[in-house]
Amino acid sequence: MATESATNQKPLSKKQIGEFSQMVLAWFADHGRKHLPWQQNPTPYRVWVSEIMLQQTQVTTVIPYFERFMQRFENVEALARASQDDVLSLWTGLGYYARGRNLHKAAQQIVQQHNGSLPDSIDALVELPGIGRSTAGAILSLGFNRSAPILDGNVKRVLCRYRCIDGWPGKPAVMKQLWELTESLTPQVNTAEFNQAMMDLGATLCTRSKPDCQRCPLSARCSALKSGNVTDWPHKKPKKDKPIRKTLMLLARNEAGSVLLQRRPPSGLWGGLWSFPQFDDLEALHAYARSLGSYPDCSAEQWDQIKHSFSHFDLLITPVKIALKLKACDRIMGSNEVSWVDGEMPGGCAAPVKRLLDKLTHSIL
Repeated sequence: MATESATNQKPLSKKQIGEFSQMVLAWFADHGRKHLPWQQNPTPYRVWVSEIMLQQTQVTTVIPYFERFMQRFENVEALARASQDDVLSLWTGLGYYARGRNLHKAAQQIVQQHNGSLPDSIDALVELPGIGRSTAGAILSLGFNRSAPILDGNVKRVLCRYRCIDGWPGKPAVMKQLWELTESLTPQVNTAEFNQAMMDLGATLCTRSKPDCQRCPLSARCSALKSGNVTDWPHKKPKKDKPIRKTLMLLARNEAGSVLLQRRPPSGLWGGLWSFPQFDDLEALHAYARSLGSYPDCSAEQWDQIKHSFSHFDLLITPVKIALKLKACDRIMGSNEVSWVDGEMPGGCAAPVKRLLDKLTHSIL
C-alpha cells in the first residue's frame, strides 16, 4: 500500500504536534528508561560524557565504560588534568577513538575558557571538539533542563517512519527536513523527558529490524506503518563497496619477553593509541626488526590475517611475530613514542591490537 512522503503531506497542525508530545510523554512515564547510570545525578558533565560514549554505541556496551570513566574522572577538572594515555586506556574496546581524544581536548578547553563549567548555549557547546548540534541539544535538555531539540540516530528513525520522510538521512536536504520536524515537535516544557523518550522509542521499539509497532504509542498515526513496509524507512545510504587497506604488524619480543609497542600519530587511524609497528611490506618490517636486534630467519612467524572493519574501509592485518636476540632496551625504554612492555599497556589501544597482545603475551594460538 503506497503512502505519501513527508514532502507531499500537509504540515502537522498545532493540535497534532501537541498530541504527539503527549503520547510520547505518556509512554515514557510508564515504559521509559529511568535507571541508567548517567540518569542518576544528571549533571551536565555526566550527560556530556554519556552522550559522547553513546554515539554509534549501544547502551549495554556503554554502561561499564561510563561507570569506570566516572570513577577515574569524577569531574571535568579531573579529566582535563589527565594524560591522553590515561583517557584512551579507559576507552580501549569502545571504538571510535576520536571521541575519546575530543572529549579530553574539550575538557581542557572547558577548564581554560569556561572556568571548568560546560557552557549552557548551543553555539558555545558546538564550538567544543566532538560536540555537534544534537549532542549539544542533549546536554542542554538532559543536563541543564533547558528546551532544545535532538536528532540522534534513534530519533531520525522514529521521525522518518512517522512521516515517511524519503531519502537517506545523511543528505543535507533530508537532514534539514528532519531538524525542522524535530524542532516543531519538541515541547518547551518537559523537554528532558521528551528527548529521552524519543531516544528510548528508537532504541527499544522503533528498531532497525523487527520494530515492535504494536507497543508503540505513535502507531495509530505512523505513516510507515500505514504503508505496510515500516522497515523501508529510513532510506538506506547508497551502497558502495568498501575499499580494502592492508598492513603488516610487527610483533617483536626480546629475550626478556617484553613486547614492542609504538604510539600512533595524533591524528588519523587509531590516532594517539598504542599499536604494534606497522609496515606496508615485509622488507620494511624486517629491516626495522633488524635495526632493533639480530634474529634468525626461522624466528619470523607470520600469523593468520585479521580483518577489522571501519565505517569507510576494511583493514586486513597480517601479524608477523619475531623473537629478537636483544636484552638491553635502554635506548628506547624512555621514549614517548616507542616502548617495551610486559603485558601492561602504556595507554589506550584498538581492539585488534589488544587481542594480538593478549595472544602474544599469553602464547594463545
